[in-house]
Amino acid sequence: MFVVDDDPAVRETLSIVLSAAGYEVVCFADGDALLTVARSRSPACILLDVHIPGRSGLDVLAELHAEDYPAPIFMISGKGDIAMAVNAIKNGALDFIEKPFRGKEIVTRVEEAIDAYSRRSVSGKAVKAPSYIFPGKEPLTLREREVLELFASGNTNKEAGRQLGISPRTIEYHRANIMKKLGARNATDLVRIVMTAPES
Repeated sequence: MFVVDDDPAVRETLSIVLSAAGYEVVCFADGDALLTVARSRSPACILLDVHIPGRSGLDVLAELHAEDYPAPIFMISGKGDIAMAVNAIKNGALDFIEKPFRGKEIVTRVEEAIDAYSRRSVSGKAVKAPSYIFPGKEPLTLREREVLELFASGNTNKEAGRQLGISPRTIEYHRANIMKKLGARNATDLVRIVMTAPES
């Protein structure tokens, strides 16, 4: 488990909470230190602060190719950073955790995410999500295709979030993004677009 935050108090808190839950925790104060290690070692999960010295959390995400990274990456953000955290999700972060946070909640979310990732890799990383080609529309990311597949199968935000190891709020964000990309006016319209999509 890698934790990246320039605040020693945050690093210590996360280290204590996650160690108590049985994780081996390695802390970093900046993105460069993380990148040096993360290229050769793949942790169970990465908790990455948005604001860190040198490269920002978003820069680090880009360097790690977060969408294809073998472990879930959470962004840690203060109340004013939510737009930035949402941007991070667009760039492959799995979800974001708002400061101030509760230790128990972090452990639960991290465990759900790791569990979802291990299920994904057991199924050969070949995610069941169809490629969903919509002519003339902006292509969906892998995570958006997963969310769309679960939504089209009748899952609620909460159920979809549980299966993908992310919060219902993040599912809502993905759903809004999918609707925007596909030009759907509402949920019914979105399902109609999906049903009439060419087979991939």
